[in-house]
Amino acid sequence: MVLRLDDLPAALGPGALEEWSVLAGREVLAVDLDAGRWEAGAATALASLPCVKVGLAAEPDLPGDLLAGFDVLLTTATDAGAGWVAVEDPLVALEGLEQRVAAQSRAAVALVSLLRVTELVPVWEGIVAESSTYSMLLGSQAFYAWREATPRKGHPAGDPATAVLVSREGSTMRVELNRPDVRNAVDSSVRDGLVDALGLALADASIEHVVLSGRGPVFSAGGDLDEFGSVGDPALANAVRLTRHPGYAVSRVAGRVEARVHGACMGSGIEIPAFAHRVVADHATVFGLPELGMGLIPGAGGTVSVTKRIGRHRTAWLVLSGARIDAPRALAFHLVDAID
Repeated sequence: MVLRLDDLPAALGPGALEEWSVLAGREVLAVDLDAGRWEAGAATALASLPCVKVGLAAEPDLPGDLLAGFDVLLTTATDAGAGWVAVEDPLVALEGLEQRVAAQSRAAVALVSLLRVTELVPVWEGIVAESSTYSMLLGSQAFYAWREATPRKGHPAGDPATAVLVSREGSTMRVELNRPDVRNAVDSSVRDGLVDALGLALADASIEHVVLSGRGPVFSAGGDLDEFGSVGDPALANAVRLTRHPGYAVSRVAGRVEARVHGACMGSGIEIPAFAHRVVADHATVFGLPELGMGLIPGAGGTVSVTKRIGRHRTAWLVLSGARIDAPRALAFHLVDAID
């Protein structure tokens, strides 16, 4: 069901928090923004509803206070401004979103609630909020169900000595992901290698330029699924993230970092480089944030890094839709800075 703007006052009544909630089985509230009149001040009440709010409009030139109430904005207009996602048919796109949100409703609502925080706070505070939310979801029934249904591949763990290669030429340090046999999947060896390498740049001001890249056919296909849930204790997982966070390590020297990405950049494969001051993509690069299908949210800093690049509305759409976008669209979104 898609509400009209005129229907919102009734929908935002005293019982709205109970009515529009995953606990009531109403995970998505969709509104036709072309139909009716917007009441100033309603955005605050709309934003606080514990569900995913989707706005649809053919004419997306709308007041900012209206758009602030929504989590995803869909339009047919190809020249729409920041936050909007152009789709062929908003109703078809909405149906796809509704199906994915219904399948992982608790993680979906955790995501859109978190994005409202990470949009506003500094990097470290955003990472703390993301890590807490992600770790909580590691203890969820949805994640346990995904883990039980997903056999571990059993490939060898990364070698801490070679998972990340570091070299220096004058004032430039090159940092390369080096697990090409597993599509540069980010495991603990890659995590620690990145943190250590970028720690060198933080400690040495003579390193003026850091180039982050990946060996093999892809930059990184994301986190190593064999390690997902391996810690067991969500509180310990949170502590590890806050201590050895490769995305935060990039952010601390971001002004000196150029990430050069290619092939598949999934999950942490875009979340980590998105912290860099400059991201350059090969023309055939593909990006996506697939974590919702596991009952999770981005956990390598993506709710911070990607959000600060493309805004929370488009970040929410990427995660909730499971869409994969090509390099030109990533450039249009400002997820990358150039295509080479």
